[in-house]
Amino acid sequence: MSRSAPGPQELLEIAIEVAREAAATAYRMRVEGVSVAATKSTATDVVTAADRAVERQVLDALGRRRPDDGVLGEEYGAGQGGPVGAGGVRWIVDPIDGTVNYLYGLPYCAVSLAAEVDGQVVAGVVRNIHTGEEWTATVGGGAWRDGVRLRCSGETDLGQALVATGFGYDAGRRGHQARVVAELIPHVRDIRRLGAAALDLCLAAEGRLDAYYEKGLAAWDLAAGGLVAAEAGLRVTGLAGRPPGPDLVIAAPPALYEPLHDRLAALDASGGP
Repeated sequence: MSRSAPGPQELLEIAIEVAREAAATAYRMRVEGVSVAATKSTATDVVTAADRAVERQVLDALGRRRPDDGVLGEEYGAGQGGPVGAGGVRWIVDPIDGTVNYLYGLPYCAVSLAAEVDGQVVAGVVRNIHTGEEWTATVGGGAWRDGVRLRCSGETDLGQALVATGFGYDAGRRGHQARVVAELIPHVRDIRRLGAAALDLCLAAEGRLDAYYEKGLAAWDLAAGGLVAAEAGLRVTGLAGRPPGPDLVIAAPPALYEPLHDRLAALDASGGP
């Protein structure tokens, strides 16, 4: 990391402050009532007014604290700052991860904010909008919730593993993902589809889920939750030695990683539309 960048803990403190303010705004807007403002990839891939308002609040807050930093957000893309050079900080924000849950009033949605330096995520926070549960991590500093350091599941048998996943919005992709689940479910304890990738990764970090995989994650889905998962001891990768990314993300404890990875590879989990 360049000396020009603050340390991970300093960046985390900024992230926590901004994410808490953003989560409070999202919660207030949900109580007041929320509606669909637009759609993205399909008619079911919705954006609410709160998504946009919360991301704008995050951009403004970061702009006051760190005006020269870059920001990558789900709704506004590269929302501020110029190109991020060596040693520069880029913030990666998902204003409401789990927008459909948020729209329906289901208490499984979060603000996710991470700080990246030289292409590496070094600090991140995920805060549940409804419950206030908050997960944090810094690179090399561990993953935490409510002052307790997190460790992933100690499960060693894939057949006893509770595995989370998610589905895309494109009908063709969903069909392929459903076929993967249908072939995987006989080989695990059960499958959970909760609808917010960042929270899935955090639950896996503390062993409330044993493992997680999904195709189609964007940087803002993965950045903060992926760091929390990795710092809790999960292996977070793509298939066949590739880094985690849109093709596939696998997050699993060391003992479950190889059997889950190999099963997903055999099922072509990264394939399809």
